[in-house]
Formats: sequence, C-alpha cells, structure tokens
Amino acid sequence: QVQLVESGGGLVQPGGSLRLSCAASGSIFSLYAMGWYRQAPGKQRELVATITSGGSINYADSVKGRFTISRDNAKNTVYLQMNSLKPEDTAVYYCYIRDWGAIVDYDYWGQGTQVTVSS
Repeated sequence: QVQLVESGGGLVQPGGSLRLSCAASGSIFSLYAMGWYRQAPGKQRELVATITSGGSINYADSVKGRFTISRDNAKNTVYLQMNSLKPEDTAVYYCYIRDWGAIVDYDYWGQGTQVTVSS
C-alpha cells in the first residue's frame, strides 16, 4: 500500500505565501511523476503543477509565475511553493503521484489539504 502524507495547508491573506509538502511511502517501484491538483467548490478537479523524474515541469496557466514545484527524489517528496496567493486559489489541494511498475503504471492520490485565501 502506498501512502501520501500532505502538509502545509491553511489560511492566508491575499498576497501571502504557503508551502505544501507531500511525502510518498510504501510499495513504490519508480516515481515517474509527482504533482498537485486542486478542487474548488462547484468546480472540477484541475491540474496545478506536475514534475517528472526527468525534471519536466508543467504548470496551469493560472499559477505560472506565482507557484513553484520541486521534488526531492531521495525523500520521495514533492513541494509546492505558492506565492502571491489570490482568493481564487482557495481549494482543496490533492497530492498526486504516478508510479511506474514492472508491468503497469499506478496512480495515487493524497487525502487533500485545505488552502483558504481570504482577508
């Protein structure tokens, strides 16, 4: 069983910053991609940012220039530095990993952490 432990969510004022962390543990074969999705009230879950084992990074247009994703391969941990936060960033943020197995790939999700941007 693979587990994803998320931390760093909370309440912040507009223009503030938060740093999310997600550590993966368990029966991991090879972490291909790690990243973050979010879901706001009344909206579908959307991609925020992903990073592959080769260092390829993808950001949603809405967060480019404000968010930075990084990973520590030795710790199986992915980070999301969120700066210049806006009220529209308010959502539940879900950690995501794609694990390359010997035969098939596996996707895993964290439990979600609430990020609220409000004055």
